[in-house]
Amino acid sequence: MGKDLIIVESPAKVKTIKKFLGRNYMVHASVGHVRDLPKKDLGVDEEKNYKPKYQIIQGKQKVVSTLKEAAAKADHVYLAPDPDREGEAIAWHIAEIIKKENPNAKRIQFNEITARAVREALEHPKDLNENLFDAQQARRILDRLVGYKLSPLLWNKVKRGISAGRVQSVALRLIVEREAERYAFDPEEYWVFKAEMEGENPPPVKALLHQIAGKKAVVPNEEAANALQEAVLASALVVEKVEEKKRSRQPLPPYITSTLQQAASQRHGYSAKRTMSIAQRLYEGVELGDEGTTALITYMRTDSVRIADDARDAAKELILSLYGKEYIPPKPRFFKTKSSAQDAHEAIRPVDASITPDSVRNLLPREQHALYTLVWSRFMASQMAAAQFHDTTVTIAATPNATTIKDADKLASTWRVKGERMLFPGFLAVSPQKAKEDEDLPKLEEGQEIRLIKLDKEQKFTQPPARFSEASLVREMEELGIGRPSTYAAIISTLIDRGYAQLEEKNFVPTDLGRTVCQQLVKHFSTLMDVSFTAQMETLLDNVAEGTLDWTQLMTDFMNDFNPTLEKAAEEMESVKQGLETDLVCSECGKPMMIKFGKAGTFLACSGYPDCKNTSNFTRDDNGNVVLVERPKEELQKMGECPDCGKDLVLKRTRTGGRFIACTGYPECKHAKPFSTGVKCPRCEEGEIVEKSSRSGKIFYSCSRYPKCDYALWNFPVEEECPQCDSKLLTIKTTKARGKHIACPEKACRYTRSLEDDSE
Repeated sequence: MGKDLIIVESPAKVKTIKKFLGRNYMVHASVGHVRDLPKKDLGVDEEKNYKPKYQIIQGKQKVVSTLKEAAAKADHVYLAPDPDREGEAIAWHIAEIIKKENPNAKRIQFNEITARAVREALEHPKDLNENLFDAQQARRILDRLVGYKLSPLLWNKVKRGISAGRVQSVALRLIVEREAERYAFDPEEYWVFKAEMEGENPPPVKALLHQIAGKKAVVPNEEAANALQEAVLASALVVEKVEEKKRSRQPLPPYITSTLQQAASQRHGYSAKRTMSIAQRLYEGVELGDEGTTALITYMRTDSVRIADDARDAAKELILSLYGKEYIPPKPRFFKTKSSAQDAHEAIRPVDASITPDSVRNLLPREQHALYTLVWSRFMASQMAAAQFHDTTVTIAATPNATTIKDADKLASTWRVKGERMLFPGFLAVSPQKAKEDEDLPKLEEGQEIRLIKLDKEQKFTQPPARFSEASLVREMEELGIGRPSTYAAIISTLIDRGYAQLEEKNFVPTDLGRTVCQQLVKHFSTLMDVSFTAQMETLLDNVAEGTLDWTQLMTDFMNDFNPTLEKAAEEMESVKQGLETDLVCSECGKPMMIKFGKAGTFLACSGYPDCKNTSNFTRDDNGNVVLVERPKEELQKMGECPDCGKDLVLKRTRTGGRFIACTGYPECKHAKPFSTGVKCPRCEEGEIVEKSSRSGKIFYSCSRYPKCDYALWNFPVEEECPQCDSKLLTIKTTKARGKHIACPEKACRYTRSLEDDSE
């Protein structure tokens, strides 16, 4: 009797599956895709129903040979790549490649890599799903045609070597339009009040302004703020109302791809790409000491919150043993999956919930343990009882003295004090999110007089819409129906790799190249760049996967609109290869300065080139205006003695404006080093924070031990611990509203102070 062959996608799965299958099985890996469209040719015959020309991917010949040899020896071949469209495509291509050696190939799928799941799949093999493959094929060919035809147009009109993608371009539009909203935003002044009050029983309570003259409290300027302050100081304070109620807080559903990416970004700062890479390892199997290679989580590309009954039952038993029966909800929890979800796989959950994060803490690398903790905790919490709270809301009326305060009735105000006490932790007992500390209030009764201890007012300004972080961009794409769980990470990486956007303080900022490409595409390819159209295309691809739409018909309908639009754009699209006009003039000849797209990024150059070769770096202010960055010819400030040749070290600047220290003996002596701020790196505590400049010329600060330590920030560091959080340094920050000031670099901490405070 011969052996059966199982072909999986990843080498890591081979080890995991071999652990629990007998000797009658060979297990090999395809190492991802083995065939694809050619790199240098279109590879699609539009005249013959978009027939693709597939070929072996360069470097995969040895893998293909191994698979053919193994297939020739096997009785049966079981194709077991990942259970999604890409996996189905990999399986289909492998079947095509080995059909001469062994035509008896079947498809098997499993949502988790366990002995039970794999053996169950082997007992129920299926034919390849042609509809699912057609959906992947349609997406691949669609993206190839768009990219292959659009890119040459952009080379001719914008910059050689750049490209455009069907879905990535729409994601870029979201980033560009959010930045435009920020530029157009006009800050409005407002004032916030906080009061410290005390009744008969300590401790004092902190109250927030709630209403003025029976309407929502709005304090628009300093004059109104001063009038209200005067009125409150001359007011009698009385408890107007005390409201008490019990409140239940329900757990969230288990993670899906998008919510896991968001949580990993918010909690640990992981990019979407990094999160998926870590999750892939946990899914395929990791070494757990004596247990050997073990898969820890279910398949991580999913948009469904559904979980299997046996997983729910296992969670219930574990909750009973760890916490007690009061932590079990009255009814089993079921979460509703969005109607737009494919619902092909379960939510992301632990394969075996009895493997707790604590039990594998010393067996997993830090980032794998962090992600497993998220998945395990969220799944267990989703099956637990609600948390119970006792809430108290106290309303305090401040009635000004009519004899001393003008328009006292118009300045009568109410203040709110809120208290919360946890009655029962429920799911919060396992959630990695910290529950708020109890903020129960002292005994306060209606009609009771209150004493004002302290009254603070602060000027603030409304803030523009926040830039997209990776987490918020994934959430936006999911809500709009752009892309699918398997594509989010790739979309984001592509935008960065192409130089269309960059991350500043972990937020996306479009580059001038990205902004220009987006504007050209929106103007000339309005349908392609339409968010609703892109979302509708995802629905049509789902229809192909379900067998209700022929993929060639989808292609025909799309290309019948795209090809004429492309021809029209080729004639009408304005070329910007010569540069983008600005309002700045050349300091040497007086001609307009232009934004140019160079190999090292964007820069300013004189429109009089080649007669005038003046160039400069630039940045943009809060309104999006181009601002010249003055770059001294050379700064000869002495910085000590060269350790290599003994000559003077001097402070110099790069072409993009960043400072560095170099030997005056150059080019004979090439000694150079970054300019150090003198601040110790707070992460590794070994390197120093040094000044650097990005490709676009923006100054930033990072650890001198990069890439061993990748700590970085955009603002100049100050070696001083934050008084409000555990940050080991502060920064000097400049904003439109506050100007230059001291601020904590941690997003969760809002500590700031004026620079003037340091000079006193």
